[in-house]
Amino acid sequence: MRRLTVAITGALAVALTLITIGPSADASQTAPGFSAVYQRIPGAGGTEIGAVVLTPTGQGDGPFPLVVMPSSWGVPNVEYVGQGTKLATAGFQVISYSSRGFWDSGGGIDIAGPPTVADVSKVIDWAGQHTPADTSRVAAVGISYGAGTSLLAAAKDSRIKAVGALSGWADLIRSLDPNHTVALQSVAGLLALGNITGRPGPEMASLQTKFVTGDFDGAIAEASQLSPARSAATMVDQINAKKPAVFLANAFEDSIFPPSQYTDFFTSLTGPKRLLLAHGDHATPEVTGALGLPNETWDELVDWLRHYLTGADNGADAEPPVQLKSQRGTWRGYANWAAVGQPRTSYMTKAGALQGGASTGWSRSIGAGIPTVADSGVALVSGALQGLLSIPTGVVTPLVDRSFAGVWSGPAFSSATVVNGMPKLHVTVKPSAASTSLFAYLYDVDALGVGSLMSHKPYTLRGATPGKAVPLDVGLEATSWEVPAGHHLVLVVDTVDPRYLGRSVIGSTVTFSSPAGDPSWISVPVAA
Repeated sequence: MRRLTVAITGALAVALTLITIGPSADASQTAPGFSAVYQRIPGAGGTEIGAVVLTPTGQGDGPFPLVVMPSSWGVPNVEYVGQGTKLATAGFQVISYSSRGFWDSGGGIDIAGPPTVADVSKVIDWAGQHTPADTSRVAAVGISYGAGTSLLAAAKDSRIKAVGALSGWADLIRSLDPNHTVALQSVAGLLALGNITGRPGPEMASLQTKFVTGDFDGAIAEASQLSPARSAATMVDQINAKKPAVFLANAFEDSIFPPSQYTDFFTSLTGPKRLLLAHGDHATPEVTGALGLPNETWDELVDWLRHYLTGADNGADAEPPVQLKSQRGTWRGYANWAAVGQPRTSYMTKAGALQGGASTGWSRSIGAGIPTVADSGVALVSGALQGLLSIPTGVVTPLVDRSFAGVWSGPAFSSATVVNGMPKLHVTVKPSAASTSLFAYLYDVDALGVGSLMSHKPYTLRGATPGKAVPLDVGLEATSWEVPAGHHLVLVVDTVDPRYLGRSVIGSTVTFSSPAGDPSWISVPVAA
């Protein structure tokens, strides 16, 4: 740890040297600029927080609106210095700090527990006493862990007038254990990074002990107990009462905090709000902006902060509240989430077709516990390839083994169509085992059968009665996807995906059916 602290100190020295070079750091200059210092700020309970403090220069004596930026999981306080220098030069007092338990901040990692959230308020207090900050005009802004912390802080501190929550979570357990299916690769990665870059507190230590020893049920039960106090979705009434202007952004393929939990939270907000969704994996749409490089999401967020912290008449409040970016780079705006697409329902048949009319009275079985070529890709890699290089997670649909997967194909589109929103699947299944995991994938498929993954979702049946049919409703993840004319949609449902902790039993079966009076279908939202 001593070597780590030395490395941190060196990195901070280099970063601060770089950002203070030139006339912009000289308070005697009349041109707008900033000064930068490293500070140890007392957080909740007196725990010291390592922070970079960026103060406007050449812009009068203030007071300046304050932007507090808690760091992401495993990332030090230099994370936002690039963007922070731009904000300070534009007249914002900025404090970027390492979250509790990580790097140069004291304490233990409590997974966004009350002390971590209280640190935001303590930093605001300190800024009011030691900087020319106006603590009646405060924004809490962060990526990932910093986003979740910022939302939670806004529920507690009425001084926070604006929030920028990028690639964050509103419902922690729903993100990491979607439909009772642990996001194995993501959780393992978070635990590993936390141990490398920080010091696990009691909560994290207990969870990871259960996780690494194979007590997954115990870990899930404990996480479920911790989640409500760490989820802004459970505090939406408090947030709505304080009415901060909430700016949310996320990636469609986010493998840690998938977007559906954000869309539901966004809908429940009653104050000023904005939601931006683009293709990519966790934090990839926003990371370049944190470094100070050109970035669409940060450009929108900075205008948001200018309007709601300074009163700038820049039209930020007049933009469409919901903005979706397709895989081809086209942004489209909507008045609310319900307006992004109109549902088109296709019914599943025994022969593997998706058709306009209901088809009932059929059933077909597959073997469980055996993987097929259909899967959701690799956490933090596949989504990034989609977002940065337009390389989708693909599959050759004729190669999907029908012995171990249900496959249903729709007709070719006669014209280009935009799938916009969250597809929904309704299907009746009969497992032969008490525990079975199902993975639904929706593909955009060309005439040769080559498919690009548009959306997916896991669903795990636990404690089921073997041989008893169960109707399931599965909301797939949101997307904005331009399907070319001549392509068609293919739905695949199998029982194994390497990204998740599946519960399917080799040798068991799953029977899909479409009972009379309750046909099986998939509803795909299409933009007008």
